[in-house]
Amino acid sequence: METIRWGLVTAIAPVAWGSTYYVTRHFLPADHPLWGAVLRALPAGVLLLLLCRRRPRGAWWWRSLVLGTVNMGVFFTLVYLAAQLLPTSLASTIMATSPVAMIALAWPLLGERPRGRTVLGALTGVAGVVLMLASGVDAVDPLGVLVSVAAMAMSAFGHILTKRWGAGTDVLSVTSWQLVAGGAVLVGPALAVEGAPPPLTGATLPGFAFVSVVATAVAFVAWFSGLRHLDAGTVGLIGLLNPVTGVVLGLLSAGESLGAHQALGLVLVLSGVLLGQNTRPPAPCPPPERRARHRSRPSRTRPGRS
Repeated sequence: METIRWGLVTAIAPVAWGSTYYVTRHFLPADHPLWGAVLRALPAGVLLLLLCRRRPRGAWWWRSLVLGTVNMGVFFTLVYLAAQLLPTSLASTIMATSPVAMIALAWPLLGERPRGRTVLGALTGVAGVVLMLASGVDAVDPLGVLVSVAAMAMSAFGHILTKRWGAGTDVLSVTSWQLVAGGAVLVGPALAVEGAPPPLTGATLPGFAFVSVVATAVAFVAWFSGLRHLDAGTVGLIGLLNPVTGVVLGLLSAGESLGAHQALGLVLVLSGVLLGQNTRPPAPCPPPERRARHRSRPSRTRPGRS
């Protein structure tokens, strides 16, 4: 039950992220990707910082900068661009390959050996996403595809790194530090490249409020909480709900009905998510420093034994 509970908490994140593409494409200005990332990350980070009331200490100053740049600053910029260059469903589909990347990275970086069920669930889910979007997209912008792939790889690496470094520090603090750092590093480039920030009008203000509070502050706390309590492969599979949300919103906004191939793809995605769930909580991953000390500790042998 504990694993199921954390799985449901984690699912909040991909559902919120899946709606981000639609909101960005239809309600936010298309020519301000850098400011879009700043206005998404900084307000969310400040909000969480007010709640946790903790500053980074020691190594967390540079860790927050690294994680904030990877997970928030660069990633948000790439997602903003992808949402403007690609249809909602296609951008979400490319992000659907993230579970495979997370499973691959979790082995060398976290020591989480991939399980057969997790790999099979990931392949089933990705196949379902591809099937849902096998048709309906006429022209594809190659730059948009490249940007979306880069965003997927960036997020997979950043999330694994957060799980590796975040042990022993509360999720709310780790998330707030990353968001503040990620937004802060983009203020200078945004001013230099895009000039003044876009005006917050009656049309754009609700959009920015949604992506900052719901799709960022709430979503990342839920996601990193899941990474704290579940293995990376399981969390990555839950992320397949991201493209499902994007596809459903795309269909609803276009007034179309769900076709047979899309319905089958949806079934495959949900089956892949359920198939790959691990009912046992992951073994705690000791900090890198502890593992290093353990490896360097000389073995003791009793006298008289060889």
